[in-house]
Amino acid sequence: MAEIKKILVANRGEIALRAIRTIKEMGKQAIAVYSTEDKDALYLQYADAAICIGGAKSSESYLNVPAIISAAEISGCDAIFPGYGFLSENQDFVEICKIHGLVFIGPSVDSMVLMSDKSKAKEVMKKAGVPVIEGSEGALENIEEAKVLANKIGYPVIVKASAGGGGRGMRVVEKEEDLEIAYLSAESEAAVAFGNGTLYMEKLIKNPRHIEVQILGDAYGNAVHVGERDCSLQRRHQKLIEESPAAILDDETRKKLHEVAVNAVKYIGYENAGTFEFLLDSEKNFYFMEMNTRLQVEHCVSEMVSGIDIIEWMIKIAEGKKLLNQEEIKLKGHSIECRITAEDSVKFIPSPGKVIKYIAPGGRNVRVDSHLYQNYVIPSCYDSLIWKLIVLGDDRERAIAKMKEALVELQIEGVATVRDFHLKMMDNADFIENNFDTNYLSRY
Repeated sequence: MAEIKKILVANRGEIALRAIRTIKEMGKQAIAVYSTEDKDALYLQYADAAICIGGAKSSESYLNVPAIISAAEISGCDAIFPGYGFLSENQDFVEICKIHGLVFIGPSVDSMVLMSDKSKAKEVMKKAGVPVIEGSEGALENIEEAKVLANKIGYPVIVKASAGGGGRGMRVVEKEEDLEIAYLSAESEAAVAFGNGTLYMEKLIKNPRHIEVQILGDAYGNAVHVGERDCSLQRRHQKLIEESPAAILDDETRKKLHEVAVNAVKYIGYENAGTFEFLLDSEKNFYFMEMNTRLQVEHCVSEMVSGIDIIEWMIKIAEGKKLLNQEEIKLKGHSIECRITAEDSVKFIPSPGKVIKYIAPGGRNVRVDSHLYQNYVIPSCYDSLIWKLIVLGDDRERAIAKMKEALVELQIEGVATVRDFHLKMMDNADFIENNFDTNYLSRY
């Protein structure tokens, strides 16, 4: 493949700004797109050019494929970087990019298809030698099949949307008499959210840790990992705090986890960046949950401990360059990321509006990924993530102390944020002692 010279960033907010920085650092041109609602967005000021692609609604702009392709062609781009969300895992969009001679900076359609249906992905991972949770072999046909399987593997079970994500189309079932209502409810929710009501079933692992491995694969069959992340602190299946490395793991389990992930990348011939997500039970056994065929919001902690720029490598892989060797990736220290959203810190109710005061923290190994500025008006029509605070410490204890100090320094007024929630967590005895799981916040 030829060198990529001009890249259209098909996203908005903090990830658009973050991508533009890397693209320009590589000596390439970055073209931004924006909706009418985002006309005053910070990331537009740093792009080489900015093109309006439609109205405030995502369907009119950031999901408007014809407008995005037209913007890429008009500006003379040779590649598109999708970020996360929006079109990042849209298989049709990848095909359309190819038809128009545009390089999609991400995995192939084949890889997306393979991993997008979670029930099928589980079958593939099983063949690749990856531990999977006991459950249905593929999708469930109907409620009758679900009842038979649940009785076979034993309650509690969990039914999940095959095309799901973010906790939608997912129901925990503790006993048989609750299965039918849960099944029909999950099926209906999945059909509305994803246009696909297909479900599968797994044995429920109670109070697990959510551990994921950042991987990279190239066109030559090479694969590497960039360590693992602990994303267990969640609210309603939405991640709030992420860490790397996962302090819950012993060296032997960590090594096995990395090996399993890298071998799986090679088995499916995956190219570009991706993430394998696992559940870890109380006995330190890990099980494949899903693969995200895109960049993750929490990629920053992996960059902090490794010192590599994952987006830079996504672009290099798309240009046909070979990966660096695993031995070249040196993992050092402990990194924590807090997601700051424009929401109430107790009930997590969205709080769009005008930022009347904004002071960002600083210091050694403190990273801010945000598109925020004073007098910026946070729109109500997009995701409420406005800020990512990432720190790196010599160890977990130092990272927690550094994060606490950075949160104290952070000042955002005019809108409610979850800053105070994160401050409380940095003082939380269970968090400090690494004694929590994915259900911790729902219990307390």
